[in-house]
Amino acid sequence: MFREIKPTKVFEQVIEQIKEIIQNGELRCGDQLPSERDLCEQLNVSRTSIREALRSLEMLGIIECRQGEGNFIKESFEDSLLEPISMTFMLHGSKTNEILELRKIIEPETAALAAKNISNAELQEIKELMSLLNREDDSAKSAEIDKKIHYKIVQASGNDLITNVMYAVSNLIDRYIEDVVTNLFQSPENRNIVKEQHEAVVRAIEAHDALKAAAAMRKHLDYTNDFIGSSIIKNQGD
Repeated sequence: MFREIKPTKVFEQVIEQIKEIIQNGELRCGDQLPSERDLCEQLNVSRTSIREALRSLEMLGIIECRQGEGNFIKESFEDSLLEPISMTFMLHGSKTNEILELRKIIEPETAALAAKNISNAELQEIKELMSLLNREDDSAKSAEIDKKIHYKIVQASGNDLITNVMYAVSNLIDRYIEDVVTNLFQSPENRNIVKEQHEAVVRAIEAHDALKAAAAMRKHLDYTNDFIGSSIIKNQGD
């Protein structure tokens, strides 16, 4: 019925207090933490416990140590998400189709949110990337611009959590299928289809039509995911 009660280590209590302060909004992204000496005095613990707590928070990707300046809450947590997601992905057998399915679940709704929340400046950035993609002949550079367009749409959703998750997923995709995406742009036919699909997404977002934006993004992902899936199967057969 009962479980053994285990004493909590001091550094873990320090971490919990820092997490509570962040949760309460007293510390925000980019804020500097008190010095080690101040933390020791305020929490009445040893410097060893403080350093162990700070080292753990740094490993978790919550804070960063700037040489000669101190410890700061990170401005962005995108990279912090990448390694755990990547490790989980590899431990579960590196199933690329799971990444593609995740994108198909998230990105259409993200495009819908972008249609509601996008700013004029964000819309202009996406249009400039579209123009750049239309002028680019190099397939590798085209693939990179394509990724930036998707990420800008995610940012335009106004949801920081989705933005961080999708950034991590996007980088995970790069590790496994970057060459396949590059191959997509080597075909003039594929290039034109992708161009038209992007334009349909952007038109719907500009018109603030959430349903059309989601449908256009879903159609685009169906096309690119089918290409990626068939390319991977072909490579495995070879």
